[in-house]
Amino acid sequence: MDFLKKLFAPREPYKKEYYTFTVKCKRCGETITGRIDIDNDLSVEYEADGDVFYARKVLIGENKCFQRIEANFKFNADRKMIEQEVIGGEFVE
Repeated sequence: MDFLKKLFAPREPYKKEYYTFTVKCKRCGETITGRIDIDNDLSVEYEADGDVFYARKVLIGENKCFQRIEANFKFNADRKMIEQEVIGGEFVE
């Protein structure tokens, strides 16, 4: 009977993990917030030192500028960020 109780017992909801970042456009100064889904947005990159995961996001603002801002991130095997780079803008802390 314990097996059936465990099978049909309500489960705790899975907690999603996101890495949220904010960039500022170099052309117009607009700040844009982006988000990386740690479970789904990362791609593996095989290196000699070990596996590294990366994500690339292209953001476009809502003002009249429409400048494309590209943000690149690298994460280690534990999904902790080790490197970040932005083209067309700058990171806002």
